[in-house]
Amino acid sequence: MSMLLQKLLHYQALANTTNWTLLILRVGVSFFLMYHGFEKLETLLAGNSTDFPDPFYVGARVSHGLSVFAEFFCSAFLMLGLFSRLALIVLICNMLIIIFIIHATDPLSDREHAYLFLIPFISLFLTGPGKFSLDAFFSISHNNKKASK
Repeated sequence: MSMLLQKLLHYQALANTTNWTLLILRVGVSFFLMYHGFEKLETLLAGNSTDFPDPFYVGARVSHGLSVFAEFFCSAFLMLGLFSRLALIVLICNMLIIIFIIHATDPLSDREHAYLFLIPFISLFLTGPGKFSLDAFFSISHNNKKASK
């Protein structure tokens, strides 16, 4: 496995209150973004993608699908603490696209939600998901298997 991928998937032990804080932050921010993502998922499944922004000229339906993947599915991964840093890369990119491309010329009030999601996403990327996550569970399981050999 490459060094970068190992670093992205690395679990780091933290103090217990910090772990509870990370759990609350992870689940809370994921829940609210999943709400937005679920609305977009319903719209996508209904076939109403024609007016969806297409900043990379891949088609409105593809852009809509990518947004649903980020906001709904990556939020679900983050909520579970599974592949957290990889999901966070997607979520951070999604928020940066919203801020600097989709709403680039709009007032701050139109970009505010994206900034309010971006800040905890960057924080979670830097700290990791904490011990109350599937990433930590699988890391501990993996380390226990290696130690027993």
